[in-house]
Amino acid sequence: AATKLASAEKLMYFCTDQLGLEQDFEQKQMPDGKLPVDGFLLCVDVSRGMNRNFDEQLKFVSNLYNQLAKTKKPVVVVLTKCDEGVERYIRDAHAFALGKKNLQVVETSARSNVNVELAFGTLVQLVDKSRGKAKIIPYFEALKQQSQQIAAAKDKYEWLVSRIVKSHHEAWANVSRKMQAAPEYQDYVYLEGTSKAKKLFLQHVQRLKQEHVERRRKLYLAKLPLALDALVPDLDEIDHLSRAKAEKLLEAKPDFLKWFVVLEETPWDATSHVDNVDNERIPFDLLETPAAEQLYEAHLEKLRDERKRAEMRRAFRENLESSPFVTPGKPWEEARSFIMNEDFYLWLEEPVYMDIYGKHQKQLIDRAKEDFQELLLEYSELFYELELDAKPSKEKMGVIQEVLGEEQRFKALQKLQAERDALILKHIHFVYHPTKETCPGCGGCADARVEQLLGSRFLRPHRNPLADPNVDRLNLVILGKDGLARELANEIRALCTSDDKYVIEGKMYELALRPIEGNVRLPVNAFQTPTFQPHGCLCLYNSKESLSYVVESIEKSRESTVGRRDNHAAQLPLTLILVN
Repeated sequence: AATKLASAEKLMYFCTDQLGLEQDFEQKQMPDGKLPVDGFLLCVDVSRGMNRNFDEQLKFVSNLYNQLAKTKKPVVVVLTKCDEGVERYIRDAHAFALGKKNLQVVETSARSNVNVELAFGTLVQLVDKSRGKAKIIPYFEALKQQSQQIAAAKDKYEWLVSRIVKSHHEAWANVSRKMQAAPEYQDYVYLEGTSKAKKLFLQHVQRLKQEHVERRRKLYLAKLPLALDALVPDLDEIDHLSRAKAEKLLEAKPDFLKWFVVLEETPWDATSHVDNVDNERIPFDLLETPAAEQLYEAHLEKLRDERKRAEMRRAFRENLESSPFVTPGKPWEEARSFIMNEDFYLWLEEPVYMDIYGKHQKQLIDRAKEDFQELLLEYSELFYELELDAKPSKEKMGVIQEVLGEEQRFKALQKLQAERDALILKHIHFVYHPTKETCPGCGGCADARVEQLLGSRFLRPHRNPLADPNVDRLNLVILGKDGLARELANEIRALCTSDDKYVIEGKMYELALRPIEGNVRLPVNAFQTPTFQPHGCLCLYNSKESLSYVVESIEKSRESTVGRRDNHAAQLPLTLILVN
């Protein structure tokens, strides 16, 4: 209760926890000489203390107050530890103060930082009357106000942290330096301290890491079905295996490392792999998680369903093939009731069975048309009496249909009458114009096949790289006896320009023609001369004798060049032309 103190050149300690750590705090010393005391804070602990009787404590405080009152200096009673305060103790302390004249009581909590400044402010106002009187607020009301203030400051500080910290790799030292000047940081640290600010920062960083890990997990889990499809697409291979054996099988696959990575340390989300964004391979230990197990089971179920659907498709096709009710051209609506059963509806979607039915109908119709075409060929005498190029009359068509009507191959196209009539007309056209274009054999027509075979074996002349790129030179042998060769050569020349150039489809060819009509073993009739290298040969005939001459001449020409290095005759493109 002394009002005059002397403690020269000693440090002022604010908290016993600072003892031994003096260098970490501001070096503030007591002033020299005497120190006058202007007022007192009389602190009363209202918490439930161990081995402490509050009534005795209050008796001690009462004696102490009596000593302080003698100094005539202002006194403020400060109730401490109100955050753990006992209601009776607080009530008794207030009753004690009420018995004294003008003794003010401030309820505080140093740990919660509630009303601490108010306690000092109240005493200062009593010392310095010129200051405005401080309003004393009860602890719980002050706590509520402070909680609201802290909550608002916390929200602003968390917003600041979320704006600055975008990566879970950020360190507190670096980030706190960046935030130092921000009012949101300063206000929160003032209210709650640096350690709480750091704690909120670490929580934010942890949240960022969890979000990053979750994104990677989703990426891996999205990729897992693709990996299983690629590595184990066969149900027979895995259907009987335990999970452990299935994992062994996966590891043995040649493409395993394309999809998975086996980490030295586990779990995967605690390793550096989680931050390697360039490596999207699935950590193998992820397969041990419930989500991955569900995906593996879903893969198995998918393969079983696919097998069942394939079996149903096969059974549906077999049903179509064996059913006597499915005939060419029959609409699905008419056939449905004879074909469908409960399993087909359960396992096959409408587009699937409609597609199968459509393909089956096409096969039926194509087969029926082929059979009908054969029928028309078998009854060829029906069509010989028709006038050339004349469309058959209604009566004639009636006769044809009457003759063929009892044939099963005719009845098979009953639902496709328009197409059946079109086939009859097409056949009539073929009878009077038998060409490869009108042939009912289509691609199987012998004439068309021979043309394709010959065309695929002919060589094309090569361009001379030294010649004019815009002009191709063609040296042609024209072979034919009895004036045939000379006659064609003259006709070709008549179509050429004055300098023996021939233009076709905008391309210019320089033609050199060598008509041959005699014995090709004689130099004058040779296919090849020092100045003439043939690119092709036109072989003309109009009789058996002239055809024999062509055949013999080609054989003689080939015989005469056998063994020579420039044996072009063996590969010379030949075109055989019948001259009408």
